[in-house]
Amino acid sequence: MRVVVVNWRDLGHRQAGGAETYAAGIAHAMAARGHDVTYLTARDAGQRRRDTDGPVTVRRRGGRWTVYPLALLWLLLRRRRVGMVVDCQNGIPFFTPLAVGGARVVQVVHHVHTDQFGVHFPAWLAALGRLLEGPVARRVYRNATTVAVSPSTVDAMRLRLGWRGPVHVVPNGNTTAPPGLPPRDPAPTVVCLGRLVPQKRVDRLVDAVARLLPQLPDLRLHVIGGGPEHAALLARAAPLGAAVVVHGRVSEAEKSALLGRAWLNVTLSDGEGWGLAVLEAAAHGVPTLCRDVPGLRDSVRHGATGWHLPPGAPVADALRRVLADLADPVAAARTAEHCRDWAARFDWAATGARFAEVAERHAREGVRGGWLPGMPEATVAEFTPSDEPALLVEQCAPAELLDELRAAGARHVTVRAASATERLLGRAIPADTHDRPHSRS
Repeated sequence: MRVVVVNWRDLGHRQAGGAETYAAGIAHAMAARGHDVTYLTARDAGQRRRDTDGPVTVRRRGGRWTVYPLALLWLLLRRRRVGMVVDCQNGIPFFTPLAVGGARVVQVVHHVHTDQFGVHFPAWLAALGRLLEGPVARRVYRNATTVAVSPSTVDAMRLRLGWRGPVHVVPNGNTTAPPGLPPRDPAPTVVCLGRLVPQKRVDRLVDAVARLLPQLPDLRLHVIGGGPEHAALLARAAPLGAAVVVHGRVSEAEKSALLGRAWLNVTLSDGEGWGLAVLEAAAHGVPTLCRDVPGLRDSVRHGATGWHLPPGAPVADALRRVLADLADPVAAARTAEHCRDWAARFDWAATGARFAEVAERHAREGVRGGWLPGMPEATVAEFTPSDEPALLVEQCAPAELLDELRAAGARHVTVRAASATERLLGRAIPADTHDRPHSRS
C-alpha cells in the first residue's frame, strides 16, 4: 500500500514529544513491511518542505494551525493514489476521511484533551475544540479503525467522548538504559523528565520542593526537557539556588546520568496517553510519583513501579512519604528491579509490528465488530487442559468468541475480560494476578 502518516509534527520539530516518537515508530514499521510510506506534517523553522528519514518520505506543509487545511488539500489531490492514512490525533483531528474518500483510515488517539482545551484557549475556542474532538470526530471517523495507546485512554474515549467504534490498544515502545550508569546519589534526588508545557504542572513540583527544603535541606530536583515553560520555570526556581536545576534539553548521555543518580521521577501532568518519560525512567530503575490520570495509571503500576497521587492530595506530603520509603536501600533496590522488569516489556519493534497488523487487517477487512456498553474491550479464552495457549481477542463480545471457539471444536474453554496489563502487552497472562479480574464462564 501507499501509506500516509499524518501527524502534527515530526521528530525534527522543536516541540516534538512522545506523540512524534510514536508516529515515527509506526511509519518506519510500515515501511519495513514493504509499504510505501509518506510522513505528512507541519514545517518548523529551518526545516525543508521535502526530506527523507531512511525509507520514509517526509512532506512538510504549513505551521501550527495551517497544517490542518494544507494536509487535507495535499491528500485530496492524491486521494486516488493513497491506500491508507494513519491519522494521528493531537486534540483536534485532521479529519482525513473527508479528503481520501474510499481509502482506509486508522486513527491514533494518544489521550483525550477535553479538559486541556480550557488550559490553552479562551472559553469559546475550548468549546469548539471539545465539539470537534467529540461529536464531530465520532461522525467523521465512523468507518475508521481507532488505535489508542493505553487502556485508560480507551476508557476516557468511551466515557468523555461517547466513542462507540472499535478501539485497539497498541502501547508505546521503550528503549533500554545504557550500561555504566552512575550510582544513586546519597541525598534524596528527584527528576522531572518531559516537555515543559503548562499541562505538565512542573511549577507545582517546584513549589512542593520549596516547601520541603526546611525539612529536607539536601533535597535536589533536576528538571529535564525543553518547551515553552522553560523561562518561567527558571525564574520560579531561581530563589531556591542549587536545590532546583532547570536543565532544559540535554544530551542522551547526560539525561541517563541524571536518571542514574535519581531516587524518583515525578510527573504531575493533567493527563497523558501513556507517558514515555515514565518508562524511560523505569528502564533506569527509577520509579515515578504521578497523578492518578488516564495514561499514567497504566504506565505506572501503583505500589510496584511508582505511586498514584489521588486527586487533590498535597504533592509535598506525598513526595516526603515516598522519599522516606526510598531511603531504605533494600526497598529502593526492590522497586528498581520492578521498574526495570516492567520497562523491558515494551519495545518499539513490538509496537510497530502490532500496529502494522491492526492496519493491514483493516486494509483487508474494513471495520469489523463494534462495542456496546458493558462489553469488555478485550476477551481472554483459556482452555482446559492447558495444552493450548490462552487467546486474547480485542473488540469481540465474549459470547460470540465462545460460540466461535466451540464451533471450531473447543469443548473446555472459559472466557473472561482481559486485564489492563494483558491489553497493554497484547497477550493473555494466566499467572498475572496484579490487576487481573476474576475469571468467569
